[in-house]
Amino acid sequence: MAAHLLDRPAWAALNSRHAHLALGDGRARRYDPAFAAFLAVGGDDPQSLADMADLMAPAETAVILQVGSVALPATLQIEQASAGLQMVGPAFGDAVTDDEIAPLGPADAPEMLDLARLTRPGPFKAGALALGRFWGVRRGGRLAAMAGERMSLPGYTEVSGVCAHPDFQGQGLARRLSAFVAAQVRARGDTPFLHAYATNAPAIRLYSGLGFEVRAEVQVAVVSRTD
Repeated sequence: MAAHLLDRPAWAALNSRHAHLALGDGRARRYDPAFAAFLAVGGDDPQSLADMADLMAPAETAVILQVGSVALPATLQIEQASAGLQMVGPAFGDAVTDDEIAPLGPADAPEMLDLARLTRPGPFKAGALALGRFWGVRRGGRLAAMAGERMSLPGYTEVSGVCAHPDFQGQGLARRLSAFVAAQVRARGDTPFLHAYATNAPAIRLYSGLGFEVRAEVQVAVVSRTD
């Protein structure tokens, strides 16, 4: 079993604040694929792993993100594996105001998905707005950058989906949006956390500059059913 809620954040979220978005019960859960790609178990015992496999259809893929190695049953295989860092921000800080940052809603979802597909900030689904709030910056009527909330569990909310269109990169938008979302999380009484690929040095520098500290290394595995 996970020693800390953040060791298996998707499992913790799907058994608490995001239980209404979960498929499965008992030993394995996953987000409804319309909202997020994550699949999770609370432990690596054979029954939990078998239940996890039962939540996936043939040829379907899902993402496991956790501290420690990823265990799988014989019916699942890893398609892609990456190392990541889990970073936790300060629980307290000043409010952040920014007149250029505005909330994003359902009408913005197509543009949000297009931006995420272009910039690849991590797993992102069209229904991401069901997970939490998102904000963006528009320039010339275009969605130039965005950031928002993803996994939410007792005491913690994840900052995610941070990205800027290539035409607007280098203007500090990702930093401004990250700081803004983290401040919104803190204002609600939660501690912000986030994930970054271990190879993404610019993102790690950006988050470190905002006061985020590395809590743990995580494994990110894209898995599929072998049958």
